[in-house]
Amino acid sequence: MTSFQDAMTPIFFESAQAIDVELSNRFIELDEKGYFLIYLDREQGLICADLYSNTIDDRGIACDPETGEPLPCVGKVIRRSVLQFQGQTAKALCIKIFEKPENDVILRLEHAAYLGREFVRAEIALYSEGEYVQD
Repeated sequence: MTSFQDAMTPIFFESAQAIDVELSNRFIELDEKGYFLIYLDREQGLICADLYSNTIDDRGIACDPETGEPLPCVGKVIRRSVLQFQGQTAKALCIKIFEKPENDVILRLEHAAYLGREFVRAEIALYSEGEYVQD
């Protein structure tokens, strides 16, 4: 458990986890600008977010723009990112991505909100030496 989890009462933590699991199963319209893969560079002390392009088909499924094939949600997909972002904190990363007009990489507000939440989770993992797995 992280120190954040340690600070929560077990009942409150379980309730909060249940809410998050339920909300993670809702329908989300995908962002036509692309998707991010988030990871930690522990040696450099950085949160990294690589942007990958995609197209959205008429069923709402993210597809590889080169092949037109649906992108799998699990497993390894070898593609080249179109942009890379790095920051020492979630706030620094959000400012780089969302507040710079030249980085027009987010179309949907719910995508920006999701990324902000993930960057905070990644920052907690980075500084607590915990594991980070993108949701």
